[in-house]
Amino acid sequence: MKFTDLFSSKSLSKKEIGDRGEELAVRRLKKLGYKILDRNFSVHGVGELDVVAVEGDYLCFVEVRLRSREDYGTPAQTVDAGKRRRLIHTAEIYMQNNGLSGRLVRFDVAEVYGDGRVELIKDAFWAG
Repeated sequence: MKFTDLFSSKSLSKKEIGDRGEELAVRRLKKLGYKILDRNFSVHGVGELDVVAVEGDYLCFVEVRLRSREDYGTPAQTVDAGKRRRLIHTAEIYMQNNGLSGRLVRFDVAEVYGDGRVELIKDAFWAG
């Protein structure tokens, strides 16, 4: 099923569309050589990490963003300052919980478009 079919389907919930978009992003990441460590890591009241992966020497926290249309900008443009703060804080907790402190870290954004295309933005933002 193409992603465009998902946006036109009235029978799927927003969560189901998001899950399928995330699955497209994970497939793309794997093709690019990312090793997926975790998905949908959540800390109540703090935030959620869509995908945690390793690519080369980097521990990558990948935010998956979907857009059916580009009228209001790219999917990555929806990752505002507040969202970045929550992602960084959640990533810090993830690293502490999993003994990964001191690793090289990168925040990437996987943009999933209505035509099924997945674009990856490495180093989309910095924690510092």
